[in-house]
Amino acid sequence: MMNKIFVQRVLACALLAGSVVSLTACFPLVMGGAVMGGMVATDRRTSGTVLEDEGIELRAKSRIRENLGDRVHINVVSYNRLLLLTGEVPTAQDKQLVEQVVSRVDNVSRIENDLAVLGNSTLGQRSSDALVTGRVKAALVDSKDLFANAFKIITERGTTYMMGRVTQREAKRATEVVSAVPGVQKVVRLLEIISEDELARLVPPAPKEPVDKANKAKSEY
Repeated sequence: MMNKIFVQRVLACALLAGSVVSLTACFPLVMGGAVMGGMVATDRRTSGTVLEDEGIELRAKSRIRENLGDRVHINVVSYNRLLLLTGEVPTAQDKQLVEQVVSRVDNVSRIENDLAVLGNSTLGQRSSDALVTGRVKAALVDSKDLFANAFKIITERGTTYMMGRVTQREAKRATEVVSAVPGVQKVVRLLEIISEDELARLVPPAPKEPVDKANKAKSEY
């Protein structure tokens, strides 16, 4: 009898342990999905456009590698099908070739070719640009009257590019903030201007904080 009870308890413990492991394994997936959903929700592009932009970037980078190899340093960023090219190429002919190559990528609506005819930037220069980009993003977050996630920020050789779908008010304010960041030598705005009404449709109003009835009742006495 005692052996039977002992076996039952062992089996119960094993089942419980298995359930805990299963829940633990599922938790990061659920959280990962929530994080990804949150990222898409805060982007003013549709989820389909976000995926389309990622596909454009991948295909453009692949075609650049196939045609120019490692002799160039090129950054490719797509936002709402606007393709930004920054970096360095050795000749003016290479600059034109890059634009021709990426123009054949499906779904690209416009190309902003800001490639410089120079030798490839050094690791130190790229690190400096990354630092400036970090400062700019932090400045946008610190600015309470701006929604930082509405902007995509890229810095190349001290020039900071702003991409996004924003109102005229947001564009003006963001330009003021970005221009004041140490290390920003020039600001290039590649912004899609939307109306305040369109912004209101894109961004749902923040939920109201629940009223604590108990504290409210206490304050009335």
